[in-house]
Amino acid sequence: MTDLLFLLGAGLLAGVVNALAGGGTLISFPALLALGYPGLTATVTNAVALWPGYLGGVLGYRAELKGQRRRATLLSITAVLGACVGSSLLLLTPGKLFESMVPWLVAFASLALFAQPWLRKLIGGEADERTSPMVYAGVFAGGCYGAYFNGGMGVVLLTVLGLFLHDNLHRVNAVRAVLSLVVSSVSVVAFSLFGPVEWRAAAVIAPASLAGGFLGTRLARLMPAKVLRGVVVAFGLGVAVALALH
Repeated sequence: MTDLLFLLGAGLLAGVVNALAGGGTLISFPALLALGYPGLTATVTNAVALWPGYLGGVLGYRAELKGQRRRATLLSITAVLGACVGSSLLLLTPGKLFESMVPWLVAFASLALFAQPWLRKLIGGEADERTSPMVYAGVFAGGCYGAYFNGGMGVVLLTVLGLFLHDNLHRVNAVRAVLSLVVSSVSVVAFSLFGPVEWRAAAVIAPASLAGGFLGTRLARLMPAKVLRGVVVAFGLGVAVALALH
């Protein structure tokens, strides 16, 4: 019973954090490790279990997604390609070098998001539905990273989108939620077919992460754009530190 409540709490909090900023993996993944699951089993189980939370985030952002169908669709195709590469890397290679780079990637993305208003003036961005070619390269890399290691995926994707899309941060975050769901969906298919998923643990975390996803979008909507950016940056830097110390 204690383990059940522990996983439910981890799933709920991970869903909230993923909807707000990304980084919920750093809550649910250690929870699985603490219960004795091996590293690879914990990784793939966590990826499958958090999928409903990403779905909850997208459903919660329905209003902000209006008028962005073309943008979200094109970027989702790019994210699928990146996620296929990332999933394959996780299942087929040791990836020790990449793992050592992860904390630095998340920290860089967090600092870039903090400096986003100034960086966007330097590199430019699109003010309408058209998107810069650079955003596709960034989303591909974000999809690859997110499928390989989910922690901080939201921060990476939001940084890329925020740099190259001129739009309200809440609308950009809604597109980020869609891309996170797309990357997670690819991971779920790959890991369900070829990974050692612990389905009992996933069945406990999944509904809790769905509820957390709904709650997280409501909290994000209440925040002014500057506050939301600050929350995402703080989560991202916290994730980077946690990964570096892991």
